[in-house]
Amino acid sequence: MNAATLNTRRRPEEVSKPMVPPWRTAGRCRGVDSDVFYPPGDDDELAEEAKAICSLCSVRQACLEHALATGEKHGVWGGLTERERRRLLRQRRFGRH
Repeated sequence: MNAATLNTRRRPEEVSKPMVPPWRTAGRCRGVDSDVFYPPGDDDELAEEAKAICSLCSVRQACLEHALATGEKHGVWGGLTERERRRLLRQRRFGRH
């Protein structure tokens, strides 16, 4: 092994840790039952509790951008349901904000 290889290898304890974006630890959702953010069915009204929490969150935009960038298909992220995120992506694609 050369010096370059040694510098790029991760320690075993680092390999097992998932990469957590820094904004995630500051979210208002931290510590809230995750079921709140994954309401059953496709009814947006069932997501109101999650949306209320998100509306007061300082990292709401970062959360939303993460969900859009990763194609998150389920749950409320950044205050938007999956349906609302699809709509937003279509609007961005066609230049309508």
